[in-house]
Amino acid sequence: MKLTTRIVATIAALALSAAPALAKPPHPTPGPKAGSHAKAKAYGKFCQGESKKHVKGQKGTPFSQCVTAMAKLASGKAATPRAACKGLSHKHVEGQKGTPFSVCVSGGAKLLRERA
Repeated sequence: MKLTTRIVATIAALALSAAPALAKPPHPTPGPKAGSHAKAKAYGKFCQGESKKHVKGQKGTPFSQCVTAMAKLASGKAATPRAACKGLSHKHVEGQKGTPFSVCVSGGAKLLRERA
């Protein structure tokens, strides 16, 4: 009787240890598709002086608006830095250097100089 119990216990242990090996492999981690990092641009470096705090009544943060403006400028959807940054605020934010608009225009000019 003890021999049968040991055999059954051994078979059960082997079956349980083999179950993870027979399971489906996990899904690959979500993220950018292969090769898409070649298209990625670091427009944020041109907007470093922008505030990342949300301003009430504005769509997004001044930083995110600036990054969007840099992408428009780089793609040709906007001809000049001034046109690309037209939606940003012209009001001075206390503790910040310049206005969100002026920092964006300055970053846009740097982007164009770098591309030339």
